[in-house]
Amino acid sequence: MAKIVAIANQKGGVGKTTTAVNLSSCVAALGKKTLIVDLDPQGNTTTGYGIPKRSVDVGTYELLIGEAEAKDAIRETEFRTDVIGSNTRLAGAGLEMIDLPGRESRLRKALASVQKDYDFIFVDCPPSLDLLTLNGLCACDSVLIPIQCEYYALEGLSELISTLKTIRKKYNPYLDIEGVVFTMFSGRFNLTLQVVDQVKKYFGTKVYKTTIPRTIRISEAPSYGQPINFYEPKGKGSEAYMDLAIEFVKNNRPHEPARRRTKGNSAPAEQKSALEQVKQGEA
Repeated sequence: MAKIVAIANQKGGVGKTTTAVNLSSCVAALGKKTLIVDLDPQGNTTTGYGIPKRSVDVGTYELLIGEAEAKDAIRETEFRTDVIGSNTRLAGAGLEMIDLPGRESRLRKALASVQKDYDFIFVDCPPSLDLLTLNGLCACDSVLIPIQCEYYALEGLSELISTLKTIRKKYNPYLDIEGVVFTMFSGRFNLTLQVVDQVKKYFGTKVYKTTIPRTIRISEAPSYGQPINFYEPKGKGSEAYMDLAIEFVKNNRPHEPARRRTKGNSAPAEQKSALEQVKQGEA
């Protein structure tokens, strides 16, 4: 039974889709059966896997409004990862779902039929809190949070944690935080190290040891429709995402029997002061 992991951050430009594409590809390269669901109307995950958005006749939109089943929307790729793609049609799904039954849990119900076929299902959420993101967070077992090492990213992280608490309370009591991964990382800047220190104070062991560097190759890869481990297999970016995938798989140990779902917890209470200070303007 696949573990469903949403990759989410309400702040845009933090490397969310880049992480979704490259992490899922590297996890698949480790021999895990992997599916990624593009829940963003921009369809960048779809094109990041070399699938033209115009060719997506059956995708996330059709799943959410009940016009298709997951097995009909899945597309195999040359990168070992299966994809459920999206395009601009998905932008209207939020309005169309308002009057549909179980509007916040439609993605989870749609994926239930294929969950047994995979080890991991990744969901790339849009950079906003709307009904699409709500579906992604209600469908997942845990959420992976990419964060750029800058002050405004910390503020966005604080808002995201508040959102997760609300979703856990109202819709998905089992929602847990998979972890936090630093993207576009450069240890040369003091601000980077300060942000890392604040996030580690709050999340503790939830912070991934692997960091993703800022490289031109990572930025170039989507324009060629390839994940970084195919575009530049021996580059720094590829090695970083492969290390992240190894750490991710090791943390989950999918070969062991699945543990019973337990109610999620964002962080120990005594660790929550650091981010509260950030909200008050203390970097």
